[in-house]
Amino acid sequence: MTYDYAQTDWDSIERLSKWYSGDIHDVMDRFGAYGHLKGISLFGVLTPGQVICGPAVTVRYEPSERVGQPQDVYHGAIDSVVKGGVLMVDSSCAEGSGTGELMSTGAKVAGAAATVVHGTVRDLAEVRHLGYPLFARGASPVGVSGRMEATYTQVDLDIDGVKVRPGDVIFGDINGVVVIPRELVRQVADAADENGKAEAECRERLLAGEKLQSVWPLGSTGPL
Repeated sequence: MTYDYAQTDWDSIERLSKWYSGDIHDVMDRFGAYGHLKGISLFGVLTPGQVICGPAVTVRYEPSERVGQPQDVYHGAIDSVVKGGVLMVDSSCAEGSGTGELMSTGAKVAGAAATVVHGTVRDLAEVRHLGYPLFARGASPVGVSGRMEATYTQVDLDIDGVKVRPGDVIFGDINGVVVIPRELVRQVADAADENGKAEAECRERLLAGEKLQSVWPLGSTGPL
């Protein structure tokens, strides 16, 4: 499967990057979309207030008894990642960590915004020293050789019921990771901008001394 990243709505991605994951999922609710990747959290590095937002480049592992670091497909996906893209890796099929220092270094140098792994990762001290945003379900020193290997790239993934397709937008911050369907990206960005303005007005009124019950809700929906 191929995806033409020339279709990516970078303007909307830039606007989405002003907000945080709670804002994003609040407005996704309005469109009947659910995108939270449950159980996946930050294991690498984000600076205070930093978010990651970019189109998905997908990789899927399958069980394999092959040995000798069988990572050909994953290496290719990293080497060819679109600048600003997010590597979305499903390695949940077996025990083992296929992403660590070298994969993260290659991804950062290639221009990836982050790597998100449905599975475990390792080499966390080195990844954090690198300053790379790496998200995962957990950490484990166990390798993948003889257990599984990356077999497919640029295919649809099912992450515990949440579909992730090449080109869908991945948003991540300290609170977690959200997937935005590519056909909703502009609508979600527009709604997030409106939501953010309402939130800013509420914040200003609260800081000026108004009581929360008189300030919120402003309109019908918005942040907590």
